[in-house]
Amino acid sequence: MPVTAKQRRVYEFIRKYDVELLIVENALSIPMNIPLGLALAELIAETDMPVIGHHHDFAWERKRFLVNCIGDYLEMAFPPRLPSIHHVVINSLAATEMGKRRGINVSVIPNVMDYDNPPDPPDEYTASLRADLQVDPDEYFFLQPTRPLQRKGIEYAFELIRRLGANARLVISHAGGDEGNEYKEHIRMYAKLLDVHVNLVSDIVDTERGITRDGRKVYTLGDVYPFADLVTFPSLLEGFGNAFLEAVYYRRPIFINNYTIYSIDIKPKGFQAVEFNGFVTEETIKHVRKILKDRKLVEEMTEHNYKLGKQYYSFTVLEQHLHVLLHSCFSRGSLE
Repeated sequence: MPVTAKQRRVYEFIRKYDVELLIVENALSIPMNIPLGLALAELIAETDMPVIGHHHDFAWERKRFLVNCIGDYLEMAFPPRLPSIHHVVINSLAATEMGKRRGINVSVIPNVMDYDNPPDPPDEYTASLRADLQVDPDEYFFLQPTRPLQRKGIEYAFELIRRLGANARLVISHAGGDEGNEYKEHIRMYAKLLDVHVNLVSDIVDTERGITRDGRKVYTLGDVYPFADLVTFPSLLEGFGNAFLEAVYYRRPIFINNYTIYSIDIKPKGFQAVEFNGFVTEETIKHVRKILKDRKLVEEMTEHNYKLGKQYYSFTVLEQHLHVLLHSCFSRGSLE
């Protein structure tokens, strides 16, 4: 079989930088770049080099990939069954599905945050943040720290605000990404129907601070979190839930749907949040009202959650997992 351009580039990269271990982030998981996935699978098969396949999402978890004409490609490379690949998933359900669908043993290593080093307090740069996000001084600031995607269940946040009857504004931090703009337009229309104030601010929230072309400040998500009165995370489906860990890290109260992975892997650890099970109840509304009025309760909840985050989802925990994983990668007989 002739070497493809993508294969050639990967081979050149490995030779140039004397790569001893490949860590493949999701490229062998979800078929967003099919040629790259196939090239990587063939390279790994040919070289037998040690690989950590870090998988966040799979084709069988996304409705848009379920009907396709490339089943043989998906079977070959998403993910591939090769002895030199050590597969890592981010939740226990994915580990079960990998065993059933591919007959592959995997390690479960959850997503983490640097809980050993708490975030810095807000500085002078963020003094105008609320105003720049167009949140009025007398409004509650609800933060939806995700992309506007259907599986994020943002309608539940609208319902919450509507039923609270409070003066609140929902700020959605991220852009739509690769799944189109139809849902974004839907939630704009739905917010108008419910008379809910919502701002989409991805133009001034990025990975680094800066200035837009028209002279506005650009903030990081870490700048935004500390100002939120409530973080809304009403997702229907998540591979893990980075927004949950971030809200815990920045010590903010959380409104969350009991999506599957949260119920199985995260909730049993003992985290405290405003939870609902697929629909918002009057008890949910009362719980949120209490949090908005009781600052001491918020401090107790968020401190409790931070301690659990440090115990279960810190960089120290990741380091322990990686020691075991790397020892396994480099202890195979063919590599000694």
